[in-house]
Order: sequence, then C-alpha cells, then structure tokens
Amino acid sequence: MAKKAKSIQNIKGMPDILPSVSGQWQYLEKTLADMMAGYGYREIRMPIVESTDLFKRSIGEVTDIVEKEMYTFSDRNNESLTLRPEGTAGCVRAALQNGLLDNQAQQRLWYQGPMFRYEKPQKGRQRQFNQMGVETFGIATPDIDAELITIAWRFLQKLGLTEHVKLEINSIGSLDARNAFKAALVEYLSVFKDDLDEDSQRRLDSNPLRILDSKSEKTQAILVNAPDLHDFLDDESKQDFQQLCQMLDAVDIRYTVNNRLVRGLDYYNKTVFEWVTTDLGAQGTICAGGRYDSLVEQLGGKSVPAVGFAMGVERLNLLLDTVNPIQNDPQQVDVYFIISGDNATVRQAMVMAENLRQAMPQLKMISHCGGGSFKSQMKKADKSGAKIALIAGSDEVEKSEVSIKPLRGEFGEGQKTVAVQDLASLLTSMLSDK
Repeated sequence: MAKKAKSIQNIKGMPDILPSVSGQWQYLEKTLADMMAGYGYREIRMPIVESTDLFKRSIGEVTDIVEKEMYTFSDRNNESLTLRPEGTAGCVRAALQNGLLDNQAQQRLWYQGPMFRYEKPQKGRQRQFNQMGVETFGIATPDIDAELITIAWRFLQKLGLTEHVKLEINSIGSLDARNAFKAALVEYLSVFKDDLDEDSQRRLDSNPLRILDSKSEKTQAILVNAPDLHDFLDDESKQDFQQLCQMLDAVDIRYTVNNRLVRGLDYYNKTVFEWVTTDLGAQGTICAGGRYDSLVEQLGGKSVPAVGFAMGVERLNLLLDTVNPIQNDPQQVDVYFIISGDNATVRQAMVMAENLRQAMPQLKMISHCGGGSFKSQMKKADKSGAKIALIAGSDEVEKSEVSIKPLRGEFGEGQKTVAVQDLASLLTSMLSDK
C-alpha cells in the first residue's frame, strides 16, 4: 500500500480567502471602485515584484520595513527583487516609467492588491496582506489633501464605520524643518537613552522620529517634555495645515491634531493622517497616508507634488465583522435549476438555462450537474441558499415549460408551472420585489 503523501499547508501568515468570506471582500472592492469613479480617479495595476532598490530609495534603508520585513531574493540573473511591501513606491515608478507625469500632468490614481512583509502574524496583521491605495500627483495645494481625507471618510461612511473610527492629523513640515526637529529630539532623548525601550534605543540613531510612536508607557512619559515638532514647522507648512483644518471643518469631518503622528516611511512631508479604531485591539490603524512631495524626484523624475493613502483590507473586514457585518451577501444565489430526466432532457434544459442567463444577465443561477434523484437535488438547492428553485423534468421540457418553487418564504409559497417564454419576466418580478 502506497504511503500517503504529506499534505502541503499554506505559508504562515499568508491565509486563504475562502468562499464563505470572499463575498464581503468583493463588496469592499466594488464599493471602493464605485467611490473612486465618482471622484474621477482611474485604476492602475502594478506588478507584485519590483527591484529592491525601489524600496530602499523610497521607504528608506534604515526603516524597519527595509531592514527586517521585506521578502527579498535574487533571480537567475542575480538581480535583487522584492515582493512589494507597500504600493506607493510602485505607483510612482509606474507613473514615471510610463510618462504619466510628463509636463507636470495631474494624475488621480487608485489600486488594490496584496502586499508582503515578514512580520509576526496576529489578528489584523499578516505577512501577505491587502491594501486599497489612492495616489494623486501634480497638485501642491492642501485642497487635494482634504479631498483624499474626504474620500476615505465617505468610504468608511458607506461601510457604516464612521462612528467606530477617529481621524488623527498632523503636519511634519518640510525636510529642513523635520531635520531641525530631529536633531533637537535626539539631543533631548540622548540624556534618557538608558531609560528608553529597546526599539527606541535602536531608533535613536537610525530613525528617531519613530520613537514618537513608541507603545512603551515609560518612553511616552519621557516624551512629555520633549521638543514639539510644531515649534519647528516652516511657515508654508503651517499655512497649508491651517487651510486643511478649515476645509475639514467646512465638510464637517471631525479630527484630532496628534503632534506625535509622524508615519513610518521616510518619504512623507507636511500633511500626515490616520484613521484609527479602538475596536481591534493593538492593530488599530485602518487607513493611513500623507503628502510625499519629494518622492518622484527621489526616484529619478522631476519634482512633482504628491499625496496619497492606503487602507488595510483585512482590518476593514475585521472591523466590519465586529461592528457592522455585511447583511447582503453579493454572492448569494438567486436560482437553483433542478434538471431531472434522460440525456436529451438535460441537453434541452441546458439550452433553457443559457437562454435565461442571456435574458437576465444579473441573475445568479446554479444549474444542477451530476444527476441524482429529485429529492437529493432539492436538498442541494436548499443548501445552496438559493431563493427560488426551477424544476425541469422530461414532461416540462417536452411542453417547453418549467416549474417554479420558492425556497424562502418572502418569495411566495407553493409550486407553479409557467411557459419558458414567460420565465424571465416572472423571475424578474419575483426577485426585484425583494
């Protein structure tokens, strides 16, 4: 007897998305696509694998992502490649390479798809995770920052989540202002270096602004008397941030100014923002973004102002499951077509089914395959969750008829037989009333 082969499991932190939950994913994706079309944004799709140098030059070589979290490997030509850990750098690369930013052209783009970081898997944090991202190019004024925040707010509103999230905003100023603040912060924290948590001690030399995000209560206590970033802001950044706040006030979007919010990527400047929740424990950031006016130039293009954000799909799904589960499954079957008879009957019923699909393009219908008794097919119809069963036996097919049997009470009771030519209009009426 042959030895049973060892089963192969998925890679840790890279979960399957099963049919029982994929309907909610589709709902999120369609809601975003409709939202972006309504604002005049166009979809862009970038490759999952990029040159490693793209992320070193954009994210920063001394960030946790580049130092510890990227999936990097050499291909057969010994070129260093990386599974994308975020979407902005790839979007900028694609826009530059394909001439989308020529002559300072304005672009409003969005994308969605998987990203990869080698992190400890936990609720709301996976090694393969999905993001919905939005990027704009060529607009330097804070009205576009306000538009992006408004888009995120309307998306969360559409999902019924606005009462469960909080918007935090900040300005981290120009590069010069940030460098001046960084020097003052390092000078202050160096006195307390031995009292800082381990991560903060390491970041003091490599990425001191991230110490402001420390989760250590002891480190946060030390930061109480630290220099304030807003004291170092340049006049333009102060003015832009004031205008942004006024615009958010005008559209009645509530926010909190968080002076400690800096974001973890080197390319940000001026506006940064996060939508956070307390309903998911430690993984509370749902959406995050900001302005990155120097990144296009950093990657070889001419100076082009830019701003964008990304939302974590897994965390959106977790929050929906927690506070506002999707009630209408977009994958729910409308009709289960039961076919009982000989081969000729099956062939003719198949023609009926395809004609019905052509007449009703939005209809979700399963045509039974594999034979079986009428009773077993009815069990499958009920188990499928279908609202209505269509029944085509030899007698019905011979008379160009089909029987209709509601499977859920709101679609009626009893069974009736109708002519095939009347079937589409009758089903449309039955389904559209619910």
